[in-house]
Amino acid sequence: MTSAITPNQPGFRWIIVSAAALLLGIAMGTLVNGLSAFLVPLEMHFGWDRAETAAINSTGLIGIAIGGILMGFLADRIATRVVCLIGAATLSSALLLAARADELWQFYTLFFVAGAVGGGALFAPVIALVGGWFRTGAGLAIGIASAGQGLGQGMVPFVAGHLIQAAGWQNAFTIIGAFAALTLLPLSLLMIQPPQDATSVAGQASSAATPSPKIILPALSIAVLGCCTGMAVPLMHLVPLIQGVCGVGAEAGGPLLVMLIAAIGGRIFFGRLSDMIGPVRAWMTATAWQTALMIGFVFLGTMQAFWLFAPLYGFGYGGVMTGVLVTVRALTPAARRASATGIVLAFGWFGHALGGWQGGLFYDLTASYFWTYANAVLAGLLNLVIVGTIWFTLRQRAHVQV
Repeated sequence: MTSAITPNQPGFRWIIVSAAALLLGIAMGTLVNGLSAFLVPLEMHFGWDRAETAAINSTGLIGIAIGGILMGFLADRIATRVVCLIGAATLSSALLLAARADELWQFYTLFFVAGAVGGGALFAPVIALVGGWFRTGAGLAIGIASAGQGLGQGMVPFVAGHLIQAAGWQNAFTIIGAFAALTLLPLSLLMIQPPQDATSVAGQASSAATPSPKIILPALSIAVLGCCTGMAVPLMHLVPLIQGVCGVGAEAGGPLLVMLIAAIGGRIFFGRLSDMIGPVRAWMTATAWQTALMIGFVFLGTMQAFWLFAPLYGFGYGGVMTGVLVTVRALTPAARRASATGIVLAFGWFGHALGGWQGGLFYDLTASYFWTYANAVLAGLLNLVIVGTIWFTLRQRAHVQV
């Protein structure tokens, strides 16, 4: 009889990756775009504008941005498992309380706290932990963990839409909150620190090949702001776009689900690609794919067209997030990786907040989603220019694959 895998055995790192994928799927699937299924029901129930309702999600993303920095610094100093337990308890409590909220400011407050403590603890520290378990092949590992997030971003709005249709938005929040508590707390217990030797080897490889964080962090941060402003638009506004164009209800979440299922393949593919051609080049390829296809959504007019186009876009979109995460790992020292990840991704979450909010604003101004998606393309082009500049600069300065 073989004994159970222990933290001292190489196979244990894949348990960490699997647990991280599930944790990210549930937590970030809820916070990043899980509220997309609630936009129309909340708007109809309370009579709020689309921009006001979309801003609930934006406050949560701003919370993740701020909390990711603080929780990243904390995770560099105490056990990631403790940080994750705090985040899991906070997120589930906020969801349960949201079922009883009846004022806009209450939703803003609850989701800001859920993002700052819950999302801040359950993203950057977890990604940094996963990368720390791998001396080589970290791109694939981070891609798999990130793929869990992609699945969650498809499943949560899809399931939430059907829960809302069957039981109402209040009961849907209660059920999702209870499920989060029952799953995230046990998964957080598995977020065990990597062996010291793996961390030190990874740190030596990184510090030998990368420029000063004072130089690279601002450039990465501005680039991520652009890519996440663009990607936030389909995540938050694809469901209401389909509902308006096709006149459907909960089934509008179907194309978003297949988009994010395709993104799972994209996250893993581009993670492996980053191990082969370098993280920055893989990121450039994925962001070019996403930007080129973004505007296509507004020219679709049938459910069949949305079903076919969504996974094509989703594969490239999925690779963008993996490209960001692997690039941050490759260009920052191991001892500061959680905090550096938190800083860079703070700009990403600000971008998500901006993209989701401007989507609602331009819809209110024009009664159309054209400029919402056109602005997303412009943000993607900004990202592509900056990432290309980062790649060219690093290529000139270092004899490493970027």
